[in-house]
Amino acid sequence: MVMTTTTQMSPELEQLLEQLQLEQLDQDMFLGDPGKGEGRLFGGMVLAQSVVAAYWTVEDRTIHSFHAYFLRPGSHETPIRFLVQRIRDGRTFTTRDVIAYQSGEAIFQVSLSFTMPEEGVDDHQEPMPGHISPPEDCRPWQFPGMDRATEKERERWHRKRPITVLDAAPGYNLRDGETPERHVWLRMRGPLPEDEVVHAAMIAYASDTGLLSTARGVIAPGRRTSASLDHSVWFHHPPRFDDWLLYTSRSPVSHAARALIYGELFRRDGIRAASVVQEGLIRAPKGKPQG
Repeated sequence: MVMTTTTQMSPELEQLLEQLQLEQLDQDMFLGDPGKGEGRLFGGMVLAQSVVAAYWTVEDRTIHSFHAYFLRPGSHETPIRFLVQRIRDGRTFTTRDVIAYQSGEAIFQVSLSFTMPEEGVDDHQEPMPGHISPPEDCRPWQFPGMDRATEKERERWHRKRPITVLDAAPGYNLRDGETPERHVWLRMRGPLPEDEVVHAAMIAYASDTGLLSTARGVIAPGRRTSASLDHSVWFHHPPRFDDWLLYTSRSPVSHAARALIYGELFRRDGIRAASVVQEGLIRAPKGKPQG
């Protein structure tokens, strides 16, 4: 059965949009709701809230990049306090640092840069991969180890998320010696408001969705633990997430339990919307050998 979409907003997306409505405690201090959930907090959600906090201290500028570190696992039990530092307000570029605290400890830090639009002297980009199926012909993406997951885990992945993930390259199989790759279509499970802040936050959220799976099924097959260490995104165009985005990723190197992943986000018309780089920690469970 091919995946279909609807314009009706899912409860999970409604909850995420509510979580982006931060409470302003002071000029540069905000409080965020981590939302309900099990296990550790999804880093992409804290990142999305941090993008909102930074945007709310900037006027007439558009985000063009951020560089983040995931410092400690977050919890669903305690509100998150976001402290924004105004690093620079220049003629063209504005810089903000955001640190997210939970229970008195820093769990996340990100530096964000905003700019004003201007004409470039040379516009160019690599083309979107050609071996991609359109989203209308794609099935839900299966995360590595899905065949060993419990019914509850599979339901949580496919239905308990605010984003739909489709396999954009069905039939792709990694050959020995090849760089591991992943190709998926992403779309929020419902329409987004006409607000640049929301679109930027949602792209940030989506950019951390399943990215480590590009490498972890190769370097640590079977049960394993993984976590994002740092995460960077460059926006090449004003952020928009009201249609499908193709997310291609590859992992050119892994060593000492750390894997590097490069990612690209393309619009359906082939325009490269953003570029991503992430390093992640991937380990076999303690007491069990890798492989």
